[in-house]
Amino acid sequence: MAAGPAAGQPQAGAPGPLPVPFDLGAGILPAGLFPEQAPPGANDWDCKPTAAHPNPVILVNPTATSQAIAWQAGAPYLKNNGYCVFTFNYGNMAWLPGEIPTQALGDIRTSAQQLAEVVQRVRAATGVDKVDLVGHSQGGGILAFYYLNVLGGFDKVDKMVGISPSNHGTTLNEIAYLRSFIPPVGRWIYDRIGDIAPALIQQAIGEGIAEQVYGGGDTRPGVTYTTLVSKYDEVVTPFDQQYLSGPNVTNILLQDGCADDRSEHLSTMYSERVWRFVLNALSPATATPVPCFPVSPFFPGVR
Repeated sequence: MAAGPAAGQPQAGAPGPLPVPFDLGAGILPAGLFPEQAPPGANDWDCKPTAAHPNPVILVNPTATSQAIAWQAGAPYLKNNGYCVFTFNYGNMAWLPGEIPTQALGDIRTSAQQLAEVVQRVRAATGVDKVDLVGHSQGGGILAFYYLNVLGGFDKVDKMVGISPSNHGTTLNEIAYLRSFIPPVGRWIYDRIGDIAPALIQQAIGEGIAEQVYGGGDTRPGVTYTTLVSKYDEVVTPFDQQYLSGPNVTNILLQDGCADDRSEHLSTMYSERVWRFVLNALSPATATPVPCFPVSPFFPGVR
């Protein structure tokens, strides 16, 4: 069982607590009914960072989700621990009106511009020079890095934490190779997916956008990077594609020293172990050992 603070409880000196459900199911109802609604603990635009936690944290959700489904655990957990937390939706498909539950499917280049706008708004509201980014999958990978590396956002970011990040392209468990299956049918299907939901294809291995983002090196000066990776990831494959190379990089495999952690791609959003690692990455001066305890695939709160 976990040591230290009880699940979802703040560490010493933090305000709160807000309930923290380490359960992927907690995002299902908000995702379906209220995709535009920020999760508990997020988007208090009067929040002012403290000396202990001087950087506001912007959470960037993964593909085909929204802020509502992704951060029902992460937002209140960080808020309980003293952070100003902000979330947003991005990448609504251009051919659909309004905000639908399946966000983050639009062109990554346009989505990165949306992230840039949110960073600027948060900096202005909180009076800070730099923010910290915590993202999952696309939000912790190629989208965030397009902002950092292509749009030059690195000088506005102190720490970049990627949870199951889609760095360097993914085979999508070999689905990406559909493009070469039974020519020309496979390529036609693949291209039509790209027309409907560009972000799906842009994250596939061999697509040009990855070369644009990472071709000049993974990292940029002044940013500290942490990746949190599961060897059981079934979406960003092979899982070692997620690792970064460069200065100020810490790559963490969740199964190192903890065979009981069987989290896969989705469950890392709601894994208590993951959020303890995130907390350590955001505040390395106060980092504490992350204990090993069972984490189930898909339903991480079940032990």
